[in-house]
Amino acid sequence: MSKYSHQVSGANFSFDGLVDLMAKATPLRSGDELAGCAAQSDAERAAAQWALSDVSLDVFLEDLLVPYESDEVTRLIIDSHDRAAFGAISHLTVGGLRDWLLDAAASRDSASTLRSVAAGLTPEMVAAVSKIMRNQDLISVARAAEVTSAFRTTVGLPGTLSTRLQPNHPTDDPRGIAAATLDGLLLGSGDAVIGINPATDSPHATSDLLYLLDEIRQRFEIPTQSCVLSHVTTTMELIAKGVPVDLVFQSVAGTEGANSGFGVDVSVLREANEAGRSLHRGTVGNNVMYLETGQGSALSAGAHLGTGGRPVDQQTLEARAYAVCRDLEPLLVNTVVGFIGPEYLYDGKQIVRAGLEDHFCGKLLGLPMGVDVCYTNHAEADQDDMDTLLTLLGTAGVAFVIAVPGADDVMLGYQSLSFHDVLYVRQVLGLKPAPEFAAWLDRLGMVDGSGRILDVDALGSPLRSLTSAR
Repeated sequence: MSKYSHQVSGANFSFDGLVDLMAKATPLRSGDELAGCAAQSDAERAAAQWALSDVSLDVFLEDLLVPYESDEVTRLIIDSHDRAAFGAISHLTVGGLRDWLLDAAASRDSASTLRSVAAGLTPEMVAAVSKIMRNQDLISVARAAEVTSAFRTTVGLPGTLSTRLQPNHPTDDPRGIAAATLDGLLLGSGDAVIGINPATDSPHATSDLLYLLDEIRQRFEIPTQSCVLSHVTTTMELIAKGVPVDLVFQSVAGTEGANSGFGVDVSVLREANEAGRSLHRGTVGNNVMYLETGQGSALSAGAHLGTGGRPVDQQTLEARAYAVCRDLEPLLVNTVVGFIGPEYLYDGKQIVRAGLEDHFCGKLLGLPMGVDVCYTNHAEADQDDMDTLLTLLGTAGVAFVIAVPGADDVMLGYQSLSFHDVLYVRQVLGLKPAPEFAAWLDRLGMVDGSGRILDVDALGSPLRSLTSAR
């Protein structure tokens, strides 16, 4: 008989090891059904959650979900684990950790208490506790955790909500990019980063876009950072050639195999981090990495199998990606929560839950965590679902979100947030941009004393000349 079992309504459910238990305890999502590891019923899921709550945290240091010998992400997690920080919670079970976190979140010194154990938590521990938490639990604890990072702006300060201004264009046309950038800046977006997904990953095209963004930033003395989201090796090549690189971008995942599919490993990412830092282009800090993740990336790469060849659930694998991120001390990390499609997160309910889980796990592990609140057009979701997730994340203290003109990314072909959506959540929750960026908006007469964006005549704005950018 399995050591992991629980009885619900007279029926006994047994689970084939910790990998199986974690998967069955996960709230329903289509990706786990696709992988064949999801619970077959609500009763089985409840039984798994009960059984998981009784698992001691130290078990996760011995019963590894992905083998140590064959996976460098596992080796990174185990070899970097801080036993001293773990000492304060080492006696707890997963259920006990949930209670401890909620108590810590309600305490007067909640931020320092949560920060003190971050290095002692592994992604698997954090993923496990998230599976037995309600949405309000995820929000309460994430809001209490404070994580900041800095380059030319400070991201993640309490009472702030930063944004990535995403001026994508299907052909990388400079005029289209400049127009979208002007739109975002006039509406108070862009303090986390002005970041372009390029239509091509060629070094020449990436270089042109980096020079364009740097010219805009310098011309208007904008306290922000730019990024062209090309492959990390392309960016390193451009750094060596003296191209003005602020942030180094890369998508990362939670297994060695999935990262190999992205064309990276830990050593390459560390090399890129050092290359970016060597430029010393930041003014208030030198966090230079921008990392993106997303539930389902390992499964889509066929790199989701763990110990015994059993599939690991996608939310746990997502949390493992945060170990890679944490190693690099990034400026920005965000999960693109609904981008991969309904095969992995089927509808609005699953997207909302996944967004709250990812934010909670990343922030608890010590990351400046953002979320791309988004969905694809063939998902069972709509903009009302995005409004819900945005509002909940704002309440939970998310570091930044991504915004595009009209909430429609015409280059990547998915639905995200608009610049106006950011104004909404800042207004209703009393949030402001990063202080350096807010001061710039104030100097240009674009905000009032309370930080509210003012109606500005675009034709009369000093930013109007943006549309003449090369």
